[in-house]
Amino acid sequence: MTSLLIANGSWGLALIVHAAIIVTALIILPRDRKPTAAMAWLLLIVLLPGLGIVLFLLIGSYHLPAKRRAEQERIDAMIRAKVADNAVATMDASWPRWFQRVVQQNESLTALPATLGNEATLYSDYQGSIDAMAAEIDTATDFVHVEFFIVAWDDTTRGFFAAMERAVARGVTVRLLADYVATRKVGNCKETLAELDRIGVKWAWMLPVQPFKGKYQRPDLRNHRKIVVVDGRVGFMGSQNLISRDYDSPKNQKRGLKWQELVSRVTGPAVAGLNIVFLSDWLIEAGEDLQATEHVPVPELPASTSSDALLCQIVPSGPGYPTENNLRLFLSLIYGATEKVILTSPYFVPDEAMVYAITNACARGLEVQLFVSEIGDQAMVYHAQRSYYEALLTAGVRIFLYPAPFILHSKHFSIDDDIAVIGSSNMDIRSFSLNMEVSMMVRGASFVAQMREVEQAYRDAGRELTLEEWKKEPAKATFLDGVMRLTSALN
Repeated sequence: MTSLLIANGSWGLALIVHAAIIVTALIILPRDRKPTAAMAWLLLIVLLPGLGIVLFLLIGSYHLPAKRRAEQERIDAMIRAKVADNAVATMDASWPRWFQRVVQQNESLTALPATLGNEATLYSDYQGSIDAMAAEIDTATDFVHVEFFIVAWDDTTRGFFAAMERAVARGVTVRLLADYVATRKVGNCKETLAELDRIGVKWAWMLPVQPFKGKYQRPDLRNHRKIVVVDGRVGFMGSQNLISRDYDSPKNQKRGLKWQELVSRVTGPAVAGLNIVFLSDWLIEAGEDLQATEHVPVPELPASTSSDALLCQIVPSGPGYPTENNLRLFLSLIYGATEKVILTSPYFVPDEAMVYAITNACARGLEVQLFVSEIGDQAMVYHAQRSYYEALLTAGVRIFLYPAPFILHSKHFSIDDDIAVIGSSNMDIRSFSLNMEVSMMVRGASFVAQMREVEQAYRDAGRELTLEEWKKEPAKATFLDGVMRLTSALN
């Protein structure tokens, strides 16, 4: 009798504790969280309470610490004070009214205005883009600012490091930011840091996970930006990291994987926007306000008078902002499109709003295309991505698969024949909410024409996935795709 009472009491206590956990989760999870994310967390906690609670405590907060967010707000206020009225001065009444509103939206969210009179060139050659950056560093007379998610000293980047060394020897100040988690994963990280120290580069970690030094936030909130600025007059940005094409990974080398990227070289007033993003990150990570401590010019660059001159607007985003700046930009442009939407994203795991925008574009009669890799380097994301294919194909989206052994890592899209976006942001929940990204919106037919050539190269290299082919996928793969889609919402 006593044993039965103890057993019943234990079960009763367990039920009460489980109910209390669910009630608490229902109170906490929905706060400032999308319903899909809240439901995913709730499902995990209900099914696996112990694991679910531990994971939520570890990665449940998608915000950076309040101190960092406050610093970003302070920096944005400083930027607004310096660029006040610039957007009004550059606004052109001939632009479509909807596009004017997108420009205003971006400035409202980021403090950075659009600028006219820019020029931009695309680089799709992996080594060629790194060599082009190194060549510009060799022309530096004042400063070089470098910011990458992953930095490695290897055979591919050796010329870049040598250019930085020559710049330092000339008296040029070279500053470098690298993401703490991503760069430390590279096998030769110690050698890379030793080389930076040897050549005299001033460097700092981005989002370091160093709790014993008082530096900690959710470990998978990362700075995913890729920026190079030389003297404030020329900049580079896009999808490519500063590392070899196989990411110096034995696993990738065994599979023969190679990354395909797209980088843009920019000149004109927009370079100041890229430099401001770097200066903001440097101030937050290194604690050094360069504008206050030394002269770091953000020059009033002459606007190009070419008939092909571009409007450009730099749009930083990430958990340091209270809004998903990149997602709002992408949605606004897709809804504004009137003829075509062509998307390229290596990790395509959209939220409901993005799915609706894309499929609604098809319903409006637009030509919609999506370029993704045929194979994946990250299993969970790859399978989550595949779970969207049937709905997209049914809606009328044409999906093109870039062939193995390449990972199509480029991140860009074009709207109609005169608007495009390029940058570091994937079209997935991680890039929208958890990663610090930077994008550049461009208006200009000449730039989109360059992007059209890149897109055609993707078509020529790959193949189109049809709905008939997709419906032949085995049930086992479909099941795995669906499970990974659920886990992707845990943000």
